[in-house]
Formats: sequence, C-alpha cells, structure tokens
Amino acid sequence: MKGLYFQQSSTSEEITFVFQERENLPVTKDNYVKLKVKACALSPINTKLLAEMKMEKDFFPVGREVAGIVLEVGSKVSFFQPDDEVVGILPLDSEDPGLCEVVRVHEHYLVHKPEKVTWTEAAGTVRDGVRAYTALHYLSHLSPGKSVLIMDGASALGTIAIQLAHHRGAKVISTACSLEDKQCLERFRPSIARVIDVSNVKTHVAESCLEETGGLGVDIVLDAGVRLYTKDDEPAEKLQLLPHKHDIITLLGVGGHWVTTEENLQLDPPDSHCLFLKGATVAFLNDEVWNLSNVQQGKYLCILKDVMEKLSTGVFRPQLDEPIPLYEAKVSMEVVQKNQGRKKQVVQL
Repeated sequence: MKGLYFQQSSTSEEITFVFQERENLPVTKDNYVKLKVKACALSPINTKLLAEMKMEKDFFPVGREVAGIVLEVGSKVSFFQPDDEVVGILPLDSEDPGLCEVVRVHEHYLVHKPEKVTWTEAAGTVRDGVRAYTALHYLSHLSPGKSVLIMDGASALGTIAIQLAHHRGAKVISTACSLEDKQCLERFRPSIARVIDVSNVKTHVAESCLEETGGLGVDIVLDAGVRLYTKDDEPAEKLQLLPHKHDIITLLGVGGHWVTTEENLQLDPPDSHCLFLKGATVAFLNDEVWNLSNVQQGKYLCILKDVMEKLSTGVFRPQLDEPIPLYEAKVSMEVVQKNQGRKKQVVQL
C-alpha cells in the first residue's frame, strides 16, 4: 500500500513529492476509524505554518480532504459504523496521507456524506466550503441585503463563497482575472450584480464598487491576496491582478468587514485611522483555524455538516477538474503546490 509524501530540502524551499510503501495499519482503537479512501482533493501545503508549529518531518503526508467508506471503528466510536460513507479533513498532524488507499482518522474530523453527493464532489468541496463558511458566517456575519465583494470569484474558493453569499440573500460583486473567468462568472444564476475584469488595466476596483453601491461602499470584502507596497517594492508575482490595500480600505462601507487571506498584512497608522473612521474591521482567514483550536470542535462539525447539506441540495456547485488516478497525483501535486491550477483537482482512488 503506497502513500504520497513530501520532502523539503534543508538548503532551500524546494519540495519533492514521493510515493512510499506503507505497512498495513494496526487494529483501530478508541475514537479512531479506518477509512477506505475513495477520493482526495489536492491543496497547497503551507510549509511555513508547519515550521511555525514545529511539525516538520523528513517525510510529511500529502492529501487531507478525503471522502470514503468506513472499514473499521474503534471501541469508543459513537458516530459511525462500518460501511458508512463519510467525508472530512484530516488534521494537520495526521500521520496518514489522504492520498493512500486506507487511512486512520479520529471520528471528530468526519461527517456523513449525503447519498446523492459523489465522492469527488464531497472531497473537492469540503475545504473551500469550510473556508467560505468561516469567512462569511463567522468572521463577517453575512445577512440578507448585504453587499459582498468576492475577489477572484472564478477560483475554487471564490465560486463557493459567491454561492453561499447568494444563498444568504446578499448582493454579490466579484472580480475576474481574465476574459474566460469573466464569462464564467457572468453565467452564474442568480446573476452577480457586477463582474469587474481586473485584467483590463483601465478598470479600477474601488471606483467600480463605489459606483455599484451608490458611493456607500461594500459591507463585506473577501480578498484573494492584496498588494502591500508600491510597484517598485512589490514582488513581481503580486503586481498583476491583486488590488492594493488602499483600494480595499477605500471601497469598504461604514461598519464594513474586510476578510483577508494575506497573513502578513501591514496597516500603517493612516490606514488604521481610515478604518477607525468607518468603524470597519479586519479579520484574517486562516485555513487551519478550526484545526488548531480543539475547543471549537463542535462548531467545526456543524460547518462540515452544513457544507455537505448545501452540496446535496445544489446550493454549492463546485468547479472541479476531471478526476485523476492515484499514479498521477505526484505530478498534479507539483502543479497545485505552485498555485498554477484554477479548478479544484481531485484524485479518485
């Protein structure tokens, strides 16, 4: 039984993905279940976070968003039994790679998969569903009638966030990074209030949002990264398509919520003063926030269940790439790690 792992060079940040043979898993104990993996979605590995959490290993397991069938349950498991179809996200400290035929996982990281939801849909939606739900429900208190700006709406996260905002009765504005993305977003039903093509150099995000809201500004912004400095000081990869932090502050309305994915966001005193005058707030969307806080496990399970319910009822319609077999996972992970893919990639086992 083989599993996919990554190894980081000690002299550089270069990551190498390798398949390794694994021993048969021992008998399942306590609150753990043994899971036959049917599908596993691919997401970039945050090596910086692993280093900060002192979780570095010679070989680190790859693949955490899994859907599969329960094979065995431990003596203390109360939520599942053999043959149950489940979905979940393996914890950050999991010893088993999701890109493997069989894994062990604590029952508190899993929920039942609805019957009408496919394996690839379940695995491909669970992480972005949790992220969108965290950003719009817990961090910005989305409610009917609010105006929401979703940056890079054609991305895997952006797609789910738009659908969740529409479901909650919000007015959605989104940015597109290319003409193809713009056409994709214009096909959304219900329709997006405005699609801003940021690949057009003449388009200004702040002006477009203020125009769409009658000068009031938007209530909620979910960014996909921001530029912090001038063009001369910013890394080349950030120069294109990302708004400057001043643009975000400008387009925020009174009492607005800015949810950022920029972990190194720097606000100068004038920026903070402008936010203060607007009574606006800034929140950070940490992908692992639920994973790092065990006391919130009950809320986390509620989110997982709600994501699956919305998927089964058609509220969430993820943009997934064609499923790939396990033997192609190494090459696909290399692409995902470089953030070169657009649609969510799922491995079918």
